[in-house]
Amino acid sequence: MSERLLDAKKNALEEEVEISLRPQYLNEYIGQESLKSNLRVFMGAALHRGETLDHVLIYGPPGLGKTTLAYVIANEMKGKIRVINGPSIERTGDLAAILADLEPGDILFIDEIHRLPRVVEEVLYSAMEDFQLSILLPRDGSSKTINLTLAPFTLIGATTRAGDLSAPLRSRFGIVEKINFYNEKEIAGIITRTSGVLKTPISEKATSLIAKRSRGTPRIANRLFRRVRDFANYARKNDISQEDALKALDALKVDCLGLDDVDIRYLTAIIERFHGGPVGLEAVASAIGEEIMNLEDVYEPYLLQIGLINRTPRGRVVSEKAYAHLKKNHQKKLF
Repeated sequence: MSERLLDAKKNALEEEVEISLRPQYLNEYIGQESLKSNLRVFMGAALHRGETLDHVLIYGPPGLGKTTLAYVIANEMKGKIRVINGPSIERTGDLAAILADLEPGDILFIDEIHRLPRVVEEVLYSAMEDFQLSILLPRDGSSKTINLTLAPFTLIGATTRAGDLSAPLRSRFGIVEKINFYNEKEIAGIITRTSGVLKTPISEKATSLIAKRSRGTPRIANRLFRRVRDFANYARKNDISQEDALKALDALKVDCLGLDDVDIRYLTAIIERFHGGPVGLEAVASAIGEEIMNLEDVYEPYLLQIGLINRTPRGRVVSEKAYAHLKKNHQKKLF
């Protein structure tokens, strides 16, 4: 069997596990209490009126549960969900076909909605406002516009970059909610739930250890749990102890703050090569061989959250906390 096919099967299996871990309804969804409280009101009111839920924009760092929340909303509203990825829709006709196929009460979830091509995005304007679809058809050297009436639907957009959304698109969302990092207690609750779903008992101390190193992110918590489970199962154990968790996390190079190899190289480069900053993100990305967008969307939000870096008008600067954590001394600038 080819390596590519093995990778595809592994990824499919991982995706199946991820889906099995997702809560189905709000009462199963751990954390984000303020957001859930608002959604209960909005959804309850819409159901009381017999209407579709207003369009929803959810933004925040990756891995915090935006996709999961979209499925929860669909279940609560008793509608079918259609999931697409913004960059995958390259032509207006592709999106028009999807919109025309929706049934009353359906949920259309667009992940990475900020990456929709602008010409495709414009198809959404009338669809969101009036449930109308305008299609421009070429005809004998000219063009003709056909207007189609769509079934009432709810668009849920998810983005890690709310600032990149155009003003016309953003203004058409009636509900805009930010999803925040989770606290340690909430992450521990998610790990406990995951251990039950996967039928792998875990000690309270092991749960706490994984929670501390999960960067306040459910996706990371679940991934770390599965890898810790691998180490325990390899040792012919069916449950996870604190010793198992510590051994696995050390092998995975995830430190006590949840920093991994990329985080360490990022901070070390700013300290050792750029004297602690300020330095532009492009220079850091080039120095450590990482994509700029990956650093900005995946790594920096957490480093900012726990106070290891600061963003200034002149660039990134590491904090005293970063020096202390990495046990680094300030580098003298050479003129």
